[in-house]
This record gives sequence, C-alpha cells and structure tokens, in this order.
Amino acid sequence: MYFILTFTLNCLQIVNPPKDLKKPRGKKCFFVKFFGTEDHAWIKVEQLKPYHLHKEEMIKINKGKRFQQAVDAVEEFLRKTKGKDQDLTIPESSTVKRVMTGTVAGFKWPPSVSEVRNPGLALQHSSPAVCYQAITKKLKVCEEETGSTSIQAADSTAVNGSITPTDKKIGFLGLGLMGSGIVSNLLKMGHTVTVWNRTAEKCDLFIQEGARLGRTPAEVVSTCDITFACVSDPKAAKDLVLGPSGVLQGIRPGKCYVDMSTVDADTVTELAQVIVSRGGRFLEAPVSGNQQLSNDGMLVILAAGDRGLYEDCSSCFQAMGKTSFFLGEVGNAAKMMLIVNMVQGSFMATIAEGLTLAQVTGQSQQTLLDILNQGQLASIFLDQKCQNILQGNFKPDFYLKYIQKDLRLAIALGDSVNHPTPMAAAANEVYKRAKALDQSDNDMSAVYRAYIH
Repeated sequence: MYFILTFTLNCLQIVNPPKDLKKPRGKKCFFVKFFGTEDHAWIKVEQLKPYHLHKEEMIKINKGKRFQQAVDAVEEFLRKTKGKDQDLTIPESSTVKRVMTGTVAGFKWPPSVSEVRNPGLALQHSSPAVCYQAITKKLKVCEEETGSTSIQAADSTAVNGSITPTDKKIGFLGLGLMGSGIVSNLLKMGHTVTVWNRTAEKCDLFIQEGARLGRTPAEVVSTCDITFACVSDPKAAKDLVLGPSGVLQGIRPGKCYVDMSTVDADTVTELAQVIVSRGGRFLEAPVSGNQQLSNDGMLVILAAGDRGLYEDCSSCFQAMGKTSFFLGEVGNAAKMMLIVNMVQGSFMATIAEGLTLAQVTGQSQQTLLDILNQGQLASIFLDQKCQNILQGNFKPDFYLKYIQKDLRLAIALGDSVNHPTPMAAAANEVYKRAKALDQSDNDMSAVYRAYIH
C-alpha cells in the first residue's frame, strides 16, 4: 500500500480509478483517494519526490507547526507498522488522519482539473525510503485507448511507465551486494540478461527469475551485445578482462563492455585501451549507492567513455538507477567516484568518532543522533549508520573493506596531482584499524569499533 504526503497536509492512497473515469488528457498521473472521504484526485508522476530525501526541504519551506506535526505523525506511523505486511487502515481518531487534512493537492477530479505547484512526498508503510521511481517500478501505469489510467502489479515485462527495455542482449558479470540488485532490476524491467559469477551458486536465484547462465566471462561477452561488470577492486577488474577465459577473449568488433567497478583511473584507462584495440566499445560506469539503493533501483551512475554506448545503455541505467551523469573521457568517472566515496568514508569515520566521544563523556548517543537529525547534517545516510551503531547491527550494506579501498585510491589520486588529502588520510587509518579488528566484511559503520577497542 502506497501513500502520499502533500505540502497541503493530505494523506492519500494510490488506488485504481473507476473504469468510467477519464484521466486528464496528456498527463501521466496516479489516481489517489483521500482518507475518510469519497474525494479523489490525479497526481502527476513528476510531482512526487522521495519522502526521506526531501522531508527536510519540505519542512524548511513549510515552517508551520502543523506540517511538522504531520511529519512527526507519519514517522510514528511508519515505526509502528514497520515489518507488517497486512493492509493498513488509519483509524478516524489517529493523529495521522487528524493532521493530514486540507486543500487538495494534485489534480482534483471532478469538478475541474487544476495543477498545483507543490510536489508531494511518496512513502510506503513497510519501506520509508520508497519514492516515485520505486512506485512506478512496482506498479504498471497502463494508458488505454479510452484515456483511463489503471494501476496494477508489475510483471517482468512491465516497465516503469516510461522504460522500454532495449532489445539488445545484456550480460552481467559479478553478483555481489551491488550486482545482485542491478541484475534483479534489469530482469524486472524486461531485459534479456545472461549472468556469470565466480561463485556459480549465486547465479541460481537469477536463473529462476529468467536470466541465462554464462559459463565464462568470455562466453557471456561473445553471446551478448552489451556486457556489464561489477567487481570489488582494480585487481579483480583486470583479472576479469585479462585472465583465462576473460572478457577480452570474447571481444570482437562491435561488442560492448561497461565496467561498473569502483577502481582508479589508470586501471579503467588500461581496460578501455585493450577493449578498443580488439574493436570493442568501452564505457566506465561506477555507481554511487549501497545494497538497499541497488535493490530499489535508485543508484546514481557516473559514466565516461563511449557516448554512443552510454545512450545505448539508457534503458538499463533507468532500470538500475535514479539518475546518471556522463562525464566525458575515460577516467573521469573513476576519479569522481573516488572523490564521492572519499567524502562518504570520511564522514562515516567522523560520525563514529562523535558517537564514541559522546559515550566517553557521559552524553547520550541517542540524543546526539536526535540533535543531528534536526540539524543541517540530517540525511538518510546519517540516520541509518547511527542506527547501525546504536543497535550493534553491522550487516553489510557497503563493505568496510571496500570503503577503505576507495579511501586509499582517493589518497593516491591526490598524490598524483600533489593535492593534500589529510582528512581522508586520517579516516583511512581508522578504517585500517577496524580491518585489523576483523571488521572487513561488516558494514562501513563498523569503523565505530576501531574507537572502542
């Protein structure tokens, strides 16, 4: 069950429209019902924004106490219903319903169609991070000849309203934390995918979902038009291409290779050269995100290299991510990705340092988190990682060993241009300490343990 919280404090449920009701002409909309009334409206897809990502922005714009009360009530509602699969109903007396009343947001129908400037926030009771991309991937918006819009469960060929899967055969090498979510979304969006993984058992689930099995990287590349790869580090990326039965052996003129691994610019440049030397086409496309964002199809893709190949990958990138950037020549995406992860890794170490300092000085760690969540640093990342630490739950969403690898490569990038990176260097030492404490295969938030041992 999906809900929308609007600027004007409405709580709406996405439902199927009556068969005899026509949608506003030329609009791609969701049909919604207002709780506690028979009123309904059309909401434009483009007006919806992710709840957690834009919550603070909306609070700043709507500084009244009623909007903050609405947000607080939604948060309480989500906490109470977390993990429940049954349909939800909001009692007449509930705070959520009381505070979410007001003027109509979206397209009121009938008696007239009127656009509102303010977008809404989309949320789902079992997953607070859901946004309109996730909704449109789970719900198929079908525009029939009558002009009506119906919403129904998506199947493997259902396609996010605007995504038409490429007819090219797609290969994917590497089914780790990130690769698994990517492949799952490619299949859900109707792509034809052949998979390979060093540990073959990881392929089984995707075979059941409709993927084909490749016996070697070379076989996958030779039988597919575009092959993606997502592996752990520079050595793994090189071995995958240059090793026995590797990618290079399957490359021939016109074959396309997209490396999504987070590696250094020298490595990706070397791989591009050998692929192109065989007549292949090359694109680097590392991704910013974590396992949850990969599963949700909400990654940020940083691409560089063959611009035509970037465009050929359009439907794939739409399936796996919320946005993509083309950054020019090969190497630029690798550099940008390392800078992004350098900032993220350093921030995570600072969070851990602050929480431990609070503890040793007799301050409440939960209160520190509450204060941070009300300030300018508030973010999904901050809240999730602090919750990991407070709960002692370090199940990997982004491996600690990989963020340390990215910090090391970012420091080397700085050295190559004689640019100081003292903050990253300090954070790197803390992560190395955490690795020495056997935290490599835990989440990056386990860097906290480097401060308490």
